[in-house]
Amino acid sequence: MQYSYRDDLAYIHDAGFGHLAERAAPMLIEELQRAGIQGGIVVDLGCGSGIMARLLHDAGYEVVGIDLSTPLVEMARNRVPEAVFRIGSFVTEDIPPCVAVTAIGEVLNYAFDEANCTAVRARAFRRIYAALAPGGLLVFDMAGPARAPSDSPQRTFTEGSDWAVLMEAETDRPHRLLTRRITTFRKLGELYRRDFETHQLQLVDPVEVVASLQGIGFCVQTLACYGPLALPQGLTGFLARKP
Repeated sequence: MQYSYRDDLAYIHDAGFGHLAERAAPMLIEELQRAGIQGGIVVDLGCGSGIMARLLHDAGYEVVGIDLSTPLVEMARNRVPEAVFRIGSFVTEDIPPCVAVTAIGEVLNYAFDEANCTAVRARAFRRIYAALAPGGLLVFDMAGPARAPSDSPQRTFTEGSDWAVLMEAETDRPHRLLTRRITTFRKLGELYRRDFETHQLQLVDPVEVVASLQGIGFCVQTLACYGPLALPQGLTGFLARKP
């Protein structure tokens, strides 16, 4: 299994890329409260540094967070000591009885766990359906083919006060794979430390995702935004409800 989000990228992700979690949490809370679900367990798959978990806990929900990155899980435990966090993959981790499950930020696309594939995701959806209480919600997003609109490598650069990240993204369209080569620079004292990670995502047509969820029994709607935050090109949100 690939090791992902080491110390520096974990720090950068928390400092500069938490906006999806920050916007998805209030939307989920509103949907739960509209359904009359004022409390209960929310399972946060790919919980990251605990940004979403903090907001859910403050709204009165218990949180079980699962992530493959040890540095991110350590950050989450510091941010939300009241919650339960485990190091693991959505492919294999048990999902306890709950009122909601989330997977925000392309979690189900990542190939960090080499076992991830269409059949494995379908099994995960069935496990989630079985764990959810009636009326419970599954909220997640997935990258589709439009996430990589060009066949040419795409480069982006982002920086904060004490970090910078350079990313090159390249697509293998026949295999529907997106590879991101990420170079990070993090200031430690007077110097910057450089690190490098490669992330690979399986691009999945949102029509296939909806069909899989409906086949299990979910009522599904797709999302173009989390609250006021429009999702980036090629990233589709899903709100699936267990009847």
